Order: sequence, then C-alpha cells, then structure tokens
Amino acid sequence: MSEQDWVLHVDLDQFIAAVEIARRPELRGRPVVVGGNGDPTRRAVVATASYEAREFGVHSGMPLRVAARRCPDAVFLPSDGPAYEAVSEHVMAVLRGLPVVVEVIGWDEAFLGARTDDPEALAALVRSTVQEQTGLSCSVGIGDNKLRAKLATGFAKPAGIYRLTRDNWVEVMAGRPVDALWGIGSRTSAKLADLGIRTVADLARSDPAELAKRFGPATGPYFHRLALGAGDTEVSATPWVARSRGRETTFQQDLASPDEIREQVLVLARRVAEDVRAEGRAAVRVAVKVRFVPFFTYTRSVTLPEPSGEVDAIERGALAALAKFELTRAVRLLGVRAEFGEPPAGSG
Repeated sequence: MSEQDWVLHVDLDQFIAAVEIARRPELRGRPVVVGGNGDPTRRAVVATASYEAREFGVHSGMPLRVAARRCPDAVFLPSDGPAYEAVSEHVMAVLRGLPVVVEVIGWDEAFLGARTDDPEALAALVRSTVQEQTGLSCSVGIGDNKLRAKLATGFAKPAGIYRLTRDNWVEVMAGRPVDALWGIGSRTSAKLADLGIRTVADLARSDPAELAKRFGPATGPYFHRLALGAGDTEVSATPWVARSRGRETTFQQDLASPDEIREQVLVLARRVAEDVRAEGRAAVRVAVKVRFVPFFTYTRSVTLPEPSGEVDAIERGALAALAKFELTRAVRLLGVRAEFGEPPAGSG
C-alpha cells in the first residue's frame, strides 16, 4: 500500500467517568454516574455515565433522579471541570508527541492528520501511547476525510479501531437513518422524514434543489453532501478556540413567575459577561435555553446589533432572546450562552 493522507479521529472512551475512576480505582467495574453536585435527589442532569451504568439505560443529559431509578446501585459523583480540563491537556500533549498534526475539537476528542501507508498501525500506536502515558482508553476512527473519520469512531467504540472511506461508505451507511450522520439531529431527521427521506441512501438520492427549498440554499445541499460522505480533509494544528461561553442553572424549585425568570436570566447574563471579558473577545449572538416542566428544553437566540463584551449588551441580548418564549409553564432550568465570531487572525 502506498503512502497517502489520512484523517484519524481520536475519542477518549467514557472520558469523564474514566477520569473519576482513575482517581478512585475501587470504582472500576461499578456503575458510575457523574453530574451536578453528585446528589441524585437534587435536580441536575447526567454529564456522563460509565459503560456499566449505560447498561441500565443511563445516558448523558438524563435527569439524575431518573438515573438513580434506573440504576439504584450506581455511584454518583459531582462534576469537576478543572480536573477534566487538566487531563485533557495532558492527553493532547501526548498526541502532539506522535508523528501527526493534532486538531483539538473538545475535551475528549481530536482529529489527527498523517501521511502513512498503514493507518491501522498508526491508530494502534495512538491507542497504546495514550493508554501507556495517561492510563486512559481511546477509540480511533480512520477516514479519508473528517466526516468519515468521526463516524468511524462510533463503530470503533469502545477501545477499538475502524476504517470508513469512500470504498465502504455505501455498504456501511446507506441503510442507516439520517441522524447517523454527523450534524443531523432528531429535529432535522423529523423534517427529512416529512419529505420521505429516512435513510442515508434516501438523502443521497434526493434532489439538492428540493432540499434547498426546505432547509435553505446552503443547508439543504450540505445535507445532501453529508449523505454522500463528503467532508473536509484538512487537519489544522491551530489551537482550539472556544466558540461560546455559557452558564446555566437547574432550580431545585420550579420558577413560575415571569419576573423571577427574567431576573434569573439577568443573573446568568452577568456571569456570562464576566466570562466573555475574561476571554478577551466580543460576542456576536446571545442564546437563552429554557427547560420547562416536566423536561421540555428549547433554545432561542438573537444577533447583537454589534459585537460586544459589555454587560449591558449581553443582558439586553439575553432578555431579547427570552422574549421569544411564551412563559406559560413553570421553568426548571435556565441557561445563557454568548457566541463569539471568528477568532482574530493569528490567534494562538
């Protein structure tokens, strides 16, 4: 096999749970759930669950109380963001020591770019090096572009290696539902189903012009390209830069008063403004997330008149986003997020 360019996607297995288990080895093999302050009697959601807990139907985003009902023997632990960030930085430093270009895309995942004649051997080297130097397990997807590498990792989990390229794309993906594609969620898949498009093959055979009518001139054809397996092939070592900063609060008692909801949104907006100032960048959009009782979550956003990091601008943006909701039901969670524009040239 001759040398060619490959994209590898590295995803740390059950990352947050793995960090906690590394700190508490006696928990290995037991169901572990991380979220909130670790108290399942209080309102919060699951940040991650170990594979042992997932066997009971526990998954990320689930209320802790539901997780406790499904797996009463689970060990519940509080989230510890600084610890996860420190471990993530260590893992990424280990990856940078390999003969690859590393593009960090989150705490627990990165794309690797490499020229090799044996991508499986490189993937095995990645897995063994991360295991030996950090004690963490990872899965590696191999692709001829980022989309295929990212999807391949799903087939590699846990602790495996899988290759997805143009050669086996149709065989592997054609019969799968459209939400198997990276970037298509449940809402979009429901809209596609209204058009009679349910599988990746359906989407690949669809008319891009019709998709453009339904989803817009850029998004519609983009969905069609996804179904064909098209994706970016460039892996950049430019340091990862946060796209947003956000804060949210789960209330132990539901908020029923619109005035109280408004005040809590302002509290969150001020905290977000502090984070934005610390980032040293201007926000261009502000989004508000509302979780109504019992567990219906919606997000609305507004574009600021001009990029800003000022408290009053973010407060006004948050209130404008909140005004897009009908506050006719009690609220159990509120969140405010400030989204940044493109990072300045030469940043990092």
